[in-house]
Amino acid sequence: MGMHQYISGLNELEMISRAPGYFKYQPHSVAAHSWKVTQVAQFLGDIEEEAGNPVDWRMLYEKALNHDITERFIGDIRTPVKYASAPLRKLLAEVDDSLSENFIKAEIPENLQDVYRRRLGEGKDETLEGRILSVADKVDLLYEAFGELQKGNPEPVFMDIYRESLVTIYSFRDMPSSAYFIHKVLPELLAEEFPGSERLQRIYIGIFNK
Repeated sequence: MGMHQYISGLNELEMISRAPGYFKYQPHSVAAHSWKVTQVAQFLGDIEEEAGNPVDWRMLYEKALNHDITERFIGDIRTPVKYASAPLRKLLAEVDDSLSENFIKAEIPENLQDVYRRRLGEGKDETLEGRILSVADKVDLLYEAFGELQKGNPEPVFMDIYRESLVTIYSFRDMPSSAYFIHKVLPELLAEEFPGSERLQRIYIGIFNK
């Protein structure tokens, strides 16, 4: 048993759309999202290191690259559905874990199975690398939603995603990397003017000026 099925299956991530079921001016795939999250996580890791916090770069890259790889089994669940309730989220995680374990046992060589259990497991945890991933994931989600709103997408879900992403990023404001994004990057994003941009700024003010 080699790694053929694993490598072949990577192509499926290019075909899985983010935010399925909603009209989008610029569709994004799960594969593209994983690459962008890794880029953002890399930048956030740099900020953490500058602040004197040691980063396990191998763990950070593994978490960022692989954080959505199991969506090849169940697809990308709509964000509002995914976070509708804690029991549902727990159930989806259990299904995800079960499918991942079955795949590992069937398709991953035995000498690499423990490695891939780590890589295919939940990457968002209380480690610095897990917290960086949590922020990086929401940063890309924020930019995806902002891009749709900037183009005048009428789907209400993108306003919900924009708001929820800001709330999550704000919740990690104790981290130097999240604080840097909030104070240095976010103002540049919100400075862009277009029809409806004032509403996005008001949402930002409501969250960050508590």
